[in-house]
Amino acid sequence: MTRPRVVVAGLGDSGLLTAIHLARADVDVVGISSKPGLVSGQELGLRLARPDDWARDYRIGFDRFRRLDRAEVVHGELVGLDPEARTVDVGDRTIRYDVLVIATGVSNGFWRRPGFQTDADVTAGLAAAHDRLGAAPSVLVVGGGAAAVSSALQLATRWPDKPVTLAFPGDRALPQHHPRVWQVARRRLASAGVRLLPGHRAVVPDGSALDEITTGPVAWSTGQPATDAGAVLWAIGKVRPNTDWLPHELLDGHGFVRVEPTLRLPGLPDVFAIGDVAATDRLRSSARNRADKLLGRNVRAHLAGRPLVEYRAPRRRWGSVLGPEADGLRVFAPSGHPFRFPAWTVDRMLQPLIVRRGIYGGVRPFRR
Repeated sequence: MTRPRVVVAGLGDSGLLTAIHLARADVDVVGISSKPGLVSGQELGLRLARPDDWARDYRIGFDRFRRLDRAEVVHGELVGLDPEARTVDVGDRTIRYDVLVIATGVSNGFWRRPGFQTDADVTAGLAAAHDRLGAAPSVLVVGGGAAAVSSALQLATRWPDKPVTLAFPGDRALPQHHPRVWQVARRRLASAGVRLLPGHRAVVPDGSALDEITTGPVAWSTGQPATDAGAVLWAIGKVRPNTDWLPHELLDGHGFVRVEPTLRLPGLPDVFAIGDVAATDRLRSSARNRADKLLGRNVRAHLAGRPLVEYRAPRRRWGSVLGPEADGLRVFAPSGHPFRFPAWTVDRMLQPLIVRRGIYGGVRPFRR
Protein backbone atom coordinates (compact mmCIF):
# COMPACT_ATOMS: atom_id res chain seq x y z
CA MET A 1 0.00 0.00 0.00
CA THR A 2 1.33 3.42 -0.98
CA ARG A 3 1.97 5.74 1.94
CA PRO A 4 0.28 9.16 1.68
CA ARG A 5 2.58 12.03 0.81
CA VAL A 6 2.41 15.21 2.87
CA VAL A 7 4.16 18.23 1.37
CA VAL A 8 5.12 21.03 3.77
CA ALA A 9 5.63 24.21 1.74
CA GLY A 10 8.00 26.35 3.78
CA LEU A 11 10.39 25.17 6.50
CA GLY A 12 10.61 28.21 8.72
CA ASP A 13 9.78 27.98 12.41
CA SER A 14 6.18 26.73 12.00
CA GLY A 15 6.68 24.61 8.89
CA LEU A 16 9.74 22.87 10.28
CA LEU A 17 7.98 21.86 13.51
CA THR A 18 4.97 20.63 11.55
CA ALA A 19 7.22 18.52 9.32
CA ILE A 20 8.98 17.10 12.40
CA HIS A 21 5.65 15.99 13.89
CA LEU A 22 4.45 14.43 10.64
CA ALA A 23 7.74 12.67 9.88
CA ARG A 24 7.01 10.38 12.83
CA ALA A 25 3.67 9.29 11.36
CA ASP A 26 2.97 6.68 8.70
CA VAL A 27 3.35 9.19 5.87
CA ASP A 28 6.03 10.34 3.47
CA VAL A 29 6.98 13.94 4.21
CA VAL A 30 8.46 16.31 1.63
CA GLY A 31 9.61 19.68 2.96
CA ILE A 32 10.27 22.58 0.60
CA SER A 33 12.46 25.51 1.61
CA SER A 34 14.04 28.41 -0.23
CA LYS A 35 16.72 28.44 2.48
CA PRO A 36 19.45 25.81 3.00
CA GLY A 37 18.37 25.26 6.62
CA LEU A 38 16.32 26.81 9.36
CA VAL A 39 16.85 30.59 9.30
CA SER A 40 14.53 31.56 12.11
CA GLY A 41 12.55 34.77 12.23
CA GLN A 42 12.95 34.89 16.01
CA GLU A 43 15.12 37.22 18.11
CA LEU A 44 15.91 39.94 15.58
CA GLY A 45 17.79 41.99 18.18
CA LEU A 46 20.22 39.19 18.98
CA ARG A 47 20.63 38.47 15.26
CA LEU A 48 21.71 42.05 14.58
CA ALA A 49 23.85 42.60 17.68
CA ARG A 50 25.52 39.19 18.03
CA PRO A 51 24.98 37.21 14.83
CA ASP A 52 27.31 34.37 15.82
CA ASP A 53 25.41 33.80 19.07
CA TRP A 54 22.12 33.99 17.22
CA ALA A 55 23.23 31.53 14.53
CA ARG A 56 24.15 28.92 17.14
CA ASP A 57 20.49 28.50 18.14
CA TYR A 58 18.44 29.95 15.27
CA ARG A 59 20.31 28.91 12.12
CA ILE A 60 20.40 25.13 11.87
CA GLY A 61 20.98 22.93 8.83
CA PHE A 62 18.12 20.56 8.03
CA ASP A 63 20.47 17.57 8.12
CA ARG A 64 21.02 18.20 11.85
CA PHE A 65 17.38 17.55 12.79
CA ARG A 66 17.15 13.88 13.68
CA ARG A 67 13.40 13.68 13.10
CA LEU A 68 13.81 14.88 9.52
CA ASP A 69 15.93 11.84 8.63
CA ARG A 70 12.88 10.13 7.11
CA ALA A 71 11.75 13.24 5.25
CA GLU A 72 12.84 14.54 1.86
CA VAL A 73 13.95 18.18 1.89
CA VAL A 74 13.84 20.12 -1.37
CA HIS A 75 15.90 23.32 -1.56
CA GLY A 76 14.05 25.49 -4.07
CA GLU A 77 11.57 28.29 -4.62
CA LEU A 78 7.84 27.62 -4.86
CA VAL A 79 6.31 29.04 -8.04
CA GLY A 80 2.85 27.46 -8.36
CA LEU A 81 0.04 25.33 -6.95
CA ASP A 82 -2.58 23.28 -8.83
CA PRO A 83 -5.20 22.21 -6.25
CA GLU A 84 -7.12 20.06 -8.76
CA ALA A 85 -4.04 18.10 -9.79
CA ARG A 86 -2.71 18.17 -6.20
CA THR A 87 0.71 19.40 -7.27
CA VAL A 88 3.10 22.20 -6.39
CA ASP A 89 5.80 23.57 -8.66
CA VAL A 90 9.29 24.14 -7.27
CA GLY A 91 11.43 25.71 -9.97
CA ASP A 92 11.03 23.37 -12.95
CA ARG A 93 10.03 20.40 -10.75
CA THR A 94 6.44 19.33 -10.05
CA ILE A 95 5.72 17.55 -6.77
CA ARG A 96 2.51 15.62 -6.11
CA TYR A 97 0.84 15.67 -2.70
CA ASP A 98 -1.99 13.94 -0.85
CA VAL A 99 -1.97 16.66 1.80
CA LEU A 100 -0.39 20.10 1.48
CA VAL A 101 0.64 22.31 4.41
CA ILE A 102 1.23 25.95 3.46
CA ALA A 103 3.80 27.55 5.80
CA THR A 104 5.61 30.06 3.61
CA GLY A 105 5.46 32.87 6.15
CA VAL A 106 5.82 36.57 5.44
CA SER A 107 8.43 39.03 4.24
CA ASN A 108 9.44 41.70 6.73
CA GLY A 109 12.38 44.01 6.21
CA PHE A 110 15.80 42.74 5.21
CA TRP A 111 15.72 39.90 7.75
CA ARG A 112 12.77 37.93 6.35
CA ARG A 113 12.84 37.56 2.58
CA PRO A 114 11.22 34.82 0.50
CA GLY A 115 13.78 34.35 -2.29
CA PHE A 116 16.17 31.44 -2.83
CA GLN A 117 19.33 31.67 -0.72
CA THR A 118 22.47 29.60 -0.35
CA ASP A 119 24.49 29.20 2.84
CA ALA A 120 26.86 31.87 1.57
CA ASP A 121 23.96 34.25 0.96
CA VAL A 122 22.67 33.82 4.52
CA THR A 123 26.14 34.31 6.00
CA ALA A 124 26.74 37.44 3.96
CA GLY A 125 23.38 38.93 4.93
CA LEU A 126 23.98 38.38 8.64
CA ALA A 127 27.42 39.98 8.49
CA ALA A 128 26.32 42.94 6.37
CA ALA A 129 23.53 44.03 8.73
CA HIS A 130 25.73 43.62 11.82
CA ASP A 131 28.64 45.54 10.27
CA ARG A 132 26.37 48.33 9.04
CA LEU A 133 24.92 48.92 12.50
CA GLY A 134 28.28 48.53 14.21
CA ALA A 135 29.86 51.18 12.01
CA ALA A 136 27.05 53.72 12.43
CA PRO A 137 27.68 56.57 14.90
CA SER A 138 24.07 56.32 16.13
CA VAL A 139 21.06 54.08 15.57
CA LEU A 140 17.36 54.93 15.38
CA VAL A 141 14.93 52.00 15.69
CA VAL A 142 11.46 52.79 14.36
CA GLY A 143 8.60 50.62 15.55
CA GLY A 144 6.71 49.57 18.65
CA GLY A 145 6.56 45.78 18.40
CA ALA A 146 8.75 43.12 19.94
CA ALA A 147 11.22 43.17 17.03
CA ALA A 148 11.82 46.90 17.50
CA VAL A 149 12.04 46.76 21.30
CA SER A 150 14.43 43.80 21.35
CA SER A 151 16.59 45.37 18.63
CA ALA A 152 16.95 48.62 20.54
CA LEU A 153 17.89 46.81 23.75
CA GLN A 154 20.29 44.34 22.15
CA LEU A 155 22.07 47.02 20.09
CA ALA A 156 22.44 49.28 23.13
CA THR A 157 23.97 46.50 25.24
CA ARG A 158 26.22 45.34 22.39
CA TRP A 159 27.58 48.85 21.77
CA PRO A 160 27.04 50.75 25.06
CA ASP A 161 28.80 53.89 23.81
CA LYS A 162 26.57 54.19 20.74
CA PRO A 163 23.43 56.38 21.05
CA VAL A 164 20.37 54.21 20.40
CA THR A 165 16.87 55.67 20.09
CA LEU A 166 13.54 53.83 19.95
CA ALA A 167 10.60 55.70 18.40
CA PHE A 168 7.04 54.36 18.42
CA PRO A 169 3.64 55.89 17.62
CA GLY A 170 1.67 55.20 20.82
CA ASP A 171 2.04 56.15 24.45
CA ARG A 172 3.73 52.80 24.98
CA ALA A 173 5.39 50.19 22.84
CA LEU A 174 4.27 46.54 22.69
CA PRO A 175 0.55 47.34 22.34
CA GLN A 176 -0.28 43.72 21.47
CA HIS A 177 1.19 42.49 24.76
CA HIS A 178 -0.15 42.87 28.27
CA PRO A 179 0.72 46.33 29.72
CA ARG A 180 2.93 44.66 32.32
CA VAL A 181 5.32 43.58 29.55
CA TRP A 182 5.99 47.18 28.56
CA GLN A 183 6.57 48.17 32.18
CA VAL A 184 9.38 45.60 32.40
CA ALA A 185 10.73 46.39 28.93
CA ARG A 186 10.80 50.14 29.59
CA ARG A 187 12.92 49.61 32.70
CA ARG A 188 15.33 47.37 30.81
CA LEU A 189 15.63 49.89 27.97
CA ALA A 190 16.26 52.73 30.38
CA SER A 191 18.97 50.78 32.18
CA ALA A 192 20.68 50.19 28.82
CA GLY A 193 20.58 53.91 27.99
CA VAL A 194 18.05 53.70 25.15
CA ARG A 195 16.35 57.04 24.41
CA LEU A 196 12.58 56.64 24.05
CA LEU A 197 10.42 58.72 21.69
CA PRO A 198 6.75 57.86 22.33
CA GLY A 199 4.07 59.42 20.17
CA HIS A 200 6.33 59.53 17.09
CA ARG A 201 4.75 58.16 13.93
CA ALA A 202 7.24 58.05 11.08
CA VAL A 203 6.74 59.22 7.53
CA VAL A 204 7.41 55.86 5.90
CA PRO A 205 9.68 55.92 2.84
CA ASP A 206 8.40 54.56 -0.44
CA GLY A 207 9.57 51.50 -2.34
CA SER A 208 12.18 49.11 -1.06
CA ALA A 209 13.65 51.41 1.60
CA LEU A 210 11.99 49.37 4.33
CA ASP A 211 13.92 46.32 3.16
CA GLU A 212 17.27 47.80 4.13
CA ILE A 213 18.98 49.77 6.87
CA THR A 214 18.71 53.41 5.84
CA THR A 215 20.25 56.70 6.99
CA GLY A 216 18.42 59.55 8.75
CA PRO A 217 16.89 61.99 9.10
CA VAL A 218 13.44 60.49 9.72
CA ALA A 219 10.43 62.81 9.50
CA TRP A 220 7.40 62.42 11.76
CA SER A 221 3.79 62.80 10.66
CA THR A 222 2.92 63.59 14.29
CA GLY A 223 4.63 66.99 14.02
CA GLN A 224 7.92 66.58 15.88
CA PRO A 225 11.18 67.78 14.34
CA ALA A 226 12.97 65.23 12.17
CA THR A 227 15.41 62.89 13.93
CA ASP A 228 18.84 62.24 12.49
CA ALA A 229 20.71 58.95 12.82
CA GLY A 230 23.66 57.21 11.25
CA ALA A 231 21.54 54.07 10.74
CA VAL A 232 17.77 53.64 10.77
CA LEU A 233 16.27 50.23 11.46
CA TRP A 234 12.69 49.99 10.24
CA ALA A 235 10.75 47.46 12.33
CA ILE A 236 7.22 48.75 11.83
CA GLY A 237 5.49 45.47 11.05
CA LYS A 238 4.91 46.06 7.34
CA VAL A 239 4.71 42.34 6.63
CA ARG A 240 3.89 40.94 3.21
CA PRO A 241 2.59 37.36 2.94
CA ASN A 242 4.67 35.05 0.77
CA THR A 243 1.72 33.94 -1.32
CA ASP A 244 2.59 35.02 -4.86
CA TRP A 245 2.78 31.34 -5.83
CA LEU A 246 -0.80 30.62 -4.73
CA PRO A 247 -4.10 31.04 -6.63
CA HIS A 248 -5.76 34.32 -5.71
CA GLU A 249 -9.02 32.66 -4.64
CA LEU A 250 -7.28 31.04 -1.68
CA LEU A 251 -6.33 34.39 -0.16
CA ASP A 252 -8.12 37.04 1.86
CA GLY A 253 -8.18 40.72 0.99
CA HIS A 254 -4.69 41.25 2.43
CA GLY A 255 -3.07 38.32 0.65
CA PHE A 256 -3.02 35.89 3.59
CA VAL A 257 -4.28 32.33 3.28
CA ARG A 258 -7.90 31.90 4.39
CA VAL A 259 -8.34 29.07 6.88
CA GLU A 260 -11.07 27.46 8.93
CA PRO A 261 -10.63 27.09 12.72
CA THR A 262 -9.11 23.64 12.05
CA LEU A 263 -6.37 25.35 9.94
CA ARG A 264 -7.83 23.70 6.82
CA LEU A 265 -8.57 25.83 3.76
CA PRO A 266 -12.28 26.34 2.94
CA GLY A 267 -13.32 24.00 0.14
CA LEU A 268 -9.95 22.22 0.04
CA PRO A 269 -10.01 19.43 2.62
CA ASP A 270 -6.49 18.27 1.72
CA VAL A 271 -4.79 21.69 2.15
CA PHE A 272 -3.87 23.32 5.47
CA ALA A 273 -1.98 26.49 6.44
CA ILE A 274 -0.07 27.56 9.53
CA GLY A 275 2.14 30.38 10.77
CA ASP A 276 2.30 34.02 9.79
CA VAL A 277 0.89 33.28 6.35
CA ALA A 278 -2.38 31.88 7.75
CA ALA A 279 -5.25 34.28 8.46
CA THR A 280 -6.25 32.58 11.72
CA ASP A 281 -6.87 35.72 13.77
CA ARG A 282 -5.82 39.37 14.07
CA LEU A 283 -2.38 38.42 15.40
CA ARG A 284 -1.97 35.40 13.06
CA SER A 285 -0.97 33.66 16.26
CA SER A 286 -0.58 30.10 14.99
CA ALA A 287 3.04 31.11 14.32
CA ARG A 288 3.82 31.47 18.00
CA ASN A 289 1.59 29.15 20.01
CA ARG A 290 2.68 25.62 19.12
CA ALA A 291 -0.19 25.18 16.68
CA ASP A 292 2.18 22.83 14.85
CA LYS A 293 1.20 20.03 17.26
CA LEU A 294 -2.48 20.60 16.59
CA LEU A 295 -1.92 20.73 12.86
CA GLY A 296 0.10 17.51 12.92
CA ARG A 297 -2.79 15.79 14.70
CA ASN A 298 -5.32 17.27 12.26
CA VAL A 299 -3.40 16.09 9.20
CA ARG A 300 -3.24 12.57 10.63
CA ALA A 301 -6.93 12.76 11.57
CA HIS A 302 -7.82 13.89 8.03
CA LEU A 303 -5.95 10.96 6.52
CA ALA A 304 -7.69 8.56 8.92
CA GLY A 305 -11.15 10.07 8.41
CA ARG A 306 -11.43 11.31 11.99
CA PRO A 307 -12.84 14.68 13.19
CA LEU A 308 -10.45 17.63 13.34
CA VAL A 309 -9.68 19.85 16.33
CA GLU A 310 -10.11 23.63 16.22
CA TYR A 311 -7.29 26.07 16.94
CA ARG A 312 -8.08 28.68 19.59
CA ALA A 313 -6.03 31.84 19.39
CA PRO A 314 -4.85 33.66 22.52
CA ARG A 315 -5.94 37.25 22.98
CA ARG A 316 -2.44 38.61 23.61
CA ARG A 317 1.06 37.89 22.42
CA TRP A 318 3.46 36.28 24.85
CA GLY A 319 6.90 34.68 24.99
CA SER A 320 10.38 36.14 24.71
CA VAL A 321 10.33 39.86 23.94
CA LEU A 322 13.72 41.27 24.89
CA GLY A 323 15.94 38.35 23.94
CA PRO A 324 18.86 36.96 25.96
CA GLU A 325 20.35 39.47 28.41
CA ALA A 326 23.35 39.36 30.71
CA ASP A 327 21.19 38.11 33.59
CA GLY A 328 19.23 35.57 31.54
CA LEU A 329 16.16 35.26 29.32
CA ARG A 330 12.78 36.68 30.31
CA VAL A 331 9.74 34.84 28.99
CA PHE A 332 6.43 36.65 29.46
CA ALA A 333 3.16 34.87 30.15
CA PRO A 334 -0.07 36.10 28.48
CA SER A 335 -0.79 37.84 31.81
CA GLY A 336 2.37 39.91 31.34
CA HIS A 337 4.25 38.32 34.23
CA PRO A 338 7.87 37.48 33.37
CA PHE A 339 9.70 34.30 34.19
CA ARG A 340 13.46 34.64 34.03
CA PHE A 341 15.73 31.80 33.03
CA PRO A 342 19.10 32.57 34.67
CA ALA A 343 21.88 33.07 32.14
CA TRP A 344 23.62 29.77 32.90
CA THR A 345 20.43 27.78 32.28
CA VAL A 346 19.92 29.16 28.76
CA ASP A 347 22.99 27.43 27.33
CA ARG A 348 22.99 24.39 29.63
CA MET A 349 19.28 23.61 29.96
CA LEU A 350 16.88 25.74 27.90
CA GLN A 351 18.49 25.34 24.48
CA PRO A 352 19.96 21.80 24.70
CA LEU A 353 17.18 20.12 26.71
CA ILE A 354 13.95 22.05 26.21
CA VAL A 355 14.45 23.33 22.66
CA ARG A 356 16.78 20.96 20.81
CA ARG A 357 15.73 17.74 22.53
CA GLY A 358 12.18 18.48 23.68
CA ILE A 359 10.76 20.70 20.92
CA TYR A 360 12.85 19.59 17.93
CA GLY A 361 13.26 15.98 19.03
CA GLY A 362 17.03 15.95 18.76
CA VAL A 363 19.56 18.15 16.95
CA ARG A 364 22.98 16.87 15.96
CA PRO A 365 26.03 18.97 16.94
CA PHE A 366 27.28 21.46 14.38
CA ARG A 367 30.31 20.23 12.42
CA ARG A 368 32.21 22.40 9.99
